[in-house]
Order: sequence, then C-alpha cells, then structure tokens
Amino acid sequence: MFRVTKSKLELQVLRFAAAVSSAAHRAVMRQIRPGMKEYQLESIFRHHSYYHGGCRHQAYTSICGAGISSAVLHYGHSGAPNSRTIRDGEICLFDMGSEYYCYTSDITCSFPANGKFTDDQKLIYNAVLAASRAVFDSARPGASWVDLHGIAYRAMLEKLKEGGLLQGDIDEMMKVNLGAVFQPHGLGHLMGLDVHDVGGYLNHCPERPQEPGFRSLRLARALEENMVLTIEPGCYFIDRLLDEALANPEQVRFINQEVLQRFRGFGGVRIEDDVIITAEGVENITQVPRTVEEIEALMAAGREEEEVFIPQLNAEAKLRD
Repeated sequence: MFRVTKSKLELQVLRFAAAVSSAAHRAVMRQIRPGMKEYQLESIFRHHSYYHGGCRHQAYTSICGAGISSAVLHYGHSGAPNSRTIRDGEICLFDMGSEYYCYTSDITCSFPANGKFTDDQKLIYNAVLAASRAVFDSARPGASWVDLHGIAYRAMLEKLKEGGLLQGDIDEMMKVNLGAVFQPHGLGHLMGLDVHDVGGYLNHCPERPQEPGFRSLRLARALEENMVLTIEPGCYFIDRLLDEALANPEQVRFINQEVLQRFRGFGGVRIEDDVIITAEGVENITQVPRTVEEIEALMAAGREEEEVFIPQLNAEAKLRD
C-alpha cells in the first residue's frame, strides 16, 4: 500500500529543514532594504541556510517577488529571475525553502520592503492570516482537504468584506466561488522527499474538484496522522482574474469597484507554513513571525541583533553525523 505518512526519523529531518529555512527567512527580513535587487535577498537566504544550516541545496527555485511581481504565483524562474529592484513601500512575497539530506521545506513570508505595513497592506495580510488560522483550527486526522480549502476561502472573504473591498452575503459569495478570484491556487500540498510530494490522488481518493481554485488542489483526500503538508492561503490582485470577475454578473455584485481600484498593481500576499498532522490537530514546524506586529518588530531590529543559528545546529548535529 502506498504510504504518505512519515516515520519519526523523517519527521526529525523535516523539522530541521524547516528550522534552517525559518532562520534564513528571518535573516532576509532583517537585512532587506528598499533599493536592493530581489536576487540579493535570494542570495542571503541561500547563504544563510548553507552557512548556518548545512543545507547545500534548495528544495525549488526561489520566488522573490516584490510589488507587482508578488502576484505572479511562480515568479523567479528563468524567464523572470528575481531581477527587479525592490521599491520603498512595496509588499514582498518570498517563497523559499532549503533541502536537507533530500528532505524539503517550503515557506512563504510576506512583508513590506520598508518594514512598516500600510493600512491596505494590513487589510490583505490579515485576511490571509485569518484564512491560515482558520485552517489550523480545523485541520486534524479525518478532515477533508477540499473542505479546508473552502474554510480558507470563507475566512479570507469575511476579512475582505470587513475591510470594504467586498460587500454582500458571504454564503452567496461562496456559492459563486468568489474566493478563487483572489486565490486561484490550491491550499497546499504534501511535502517530503519532494517539495510537491506524491500521493495526493490515489485510486481510492475522491475525484479532483472541477471548480476554479479547487481544481488546483494537489490532494483531495482526508488528512492522516503524520502527514506533512503546507498550508498556504494567499490573496492576489491579478488583472485578468479581476477583469473576468467584473464581467461576471454573479460575482461583480459582491465587489466594491471603487475600493478595488486602490489594489490594482498591489501584487499579492501568501502565508505558507509547513505542518505535521498530529492526533490532536497540527504541529507547525515553521518558526517565523506571522502577525503584523511581530513582523514589524523583527524588521525594526534589523542588523542590530543579527541571529546566529549555530546553537540550534549543535542540538541537531546527530542528524548530520
């Protein structure tokens, strides 16, 4: 029988890979300054995870999108190689993860380049954070990943309505799948020896959903104890999807078009955590600041309290020896 759950030793290595990547993300957040190139932040991440964590390889091509680039879901490939200059006031979306002994991590942090969220950035960031926490609260063995995707959509739509971007009944928004306009990708994926690990659709699994957003899910099965997954809701302002929604009479009635204009060119926000499904719920193995206040405090500290990761490495040295 095909196994997608992880052994105790595998979980140890995955925790270590996530810890190294988390520390490297924190280093990036401390060192970023407007005027830097996106690839310079990628370089800081790669150096930190190798120098301090012994992670020679990355689990995938780093996504370092600032401003409008943060709305490109797989930005950073050879056609768009993290080459923009980061401007003051832009939102940054950095999706980077290290690999350790062939086991992967996959973490996304979103934050303002200058270390201080604007009100609009807070609105979108807190909508995504609400979606993430709603999934954390509901994920446990037996929970349907498809249902959790819907839970994330609902939580995000509620916050966008509170902020004035949307209007009307949330249940009706869910019926017309308004969430997919702002988050066209799936909620997350299995992770292990590959960053997008296999096993999401087996012979006995439910069929792949067909609705936008839901059809991008990399698994549709119920969760099991010791599965390792990412939880990664996002909110993006992609002109093509927005224009399609504005031309759709079922969806346009929920959008405050005047407010929406403020977010044209905004980019996007994603919050991605690596988690282990436990008997009680979820163990989050990602160690980065997540609230607006935590992020601003870390970035304000800057280089004054540069972190050294070596002490934790020593505690985990048995994984390398």
